[in-house]
Amino acid sequence: MIRSFTKTTTLLSHLFSLLLISTSASVMAQSSSDDDDDFSFTIGLTSDQFFGFAPSFSGSYGVSSKVGLTFYGIMWSGGTGGAWGNWTEFGVGANFNLADGISFNPSLGVTGGNLLSSGAQGPAIFGDGIVPNMFFNINKPKVEGEVYFGYYAPLRDKAPAEGGTTLSYIHYWANLGYKVNSKFSFGAHYEHLVNSGGSNVSASTDVYQWVGPYIQFSSPKHSIFGRLSGGGDLVEGNDSFFKVTTGFSF
Repeated sequence: MIRSFTKTTTLLSHLFSLLLISTSASVMAQSSSDDDDDFSFTIGLTSDQFFGFAPSFSGSYGVSSKVGLTFYGIMWSGGTGGAWGNWTEFGVGANFNLADGISFNPSLGVTGGNLLSSGAQGPAIFGDGIVPNMFFNINKPKVEGEVYFGYYAPLRDKAPAEGGTTLSYIHYWANLGYKVNSKFSFGAHYEHLVNSGGSNVSASTDVYQWVGPYIQFSSPKHSIFGRLSGGGDLVEGNDSFFKVTTGFSF
C-alpha cells in the first residue's frame, strides 16, 4: 500500500482536476438560464468528542430531474482539528436520484492543513490530501437512512525526515431510522474511523468505532432538524461517544 502511495495520489489529483473543470464548465453553461428553483443549499453544524465543532455546507445545481451538480465544504478546524493546521475540506461531485426518495452522491474533495501530509508535524498547506467519497441516502415517508464512505489520502509529503510520516484514513458510517411522524424519528448509528497507514506507517489501526441509537426532531415546514446520537465505542481503551447535529436548508 505504501509503495503505491505516490501513484495513487497522483491519479486522484488528476481525477479531481478533471471533475472540477467539468463541473465548473457545466455550471457556467447553464448560467444564462439559472433560477432559484434549480439550486439548493444546506448548512450543517456537528459536534462530537473527536472532531470537535465542525460546521459544513453543501449545495446542488439541478441539471435535470435525475441529476444535480454538487459541492460541499467542511471546516474541521474546531476541537482536535485545531492542531491540524486549521484543517478544511472542499469538494465537488454529482447527485443521482435513483428512485423516489433514494439518491447517490459521489464526490471528490481536497483538504487544507497538515494532518495527512505530515501527521500534523509540518506546515499547514493547501493540497494536504484528497478525498474520494460518496453518500447513499434514503428518505421515504416512514424510513430514513444514510451511508457514507470516504478515503482520506495524503496528496503531498511534508513529513519531517526524522520520525515523520504522512497519514491516510478510512471514514465511514451508516444510520437507519423510523419516522414516527414528520417531526420525530429514531434509529441506530454506526461510525468507524481507521488510520489506514502512511509513508512511515505500515499497519492500520482503529481510531474509534461508534455504535448506538439516535433521536431526531424535524420541521419540514422550515427545512430544519436536530439530532442526538450516542452510545458505546468498540475500540479498546475508548469509552463512549456523543454526536449532536443540526442543519437547515434553503
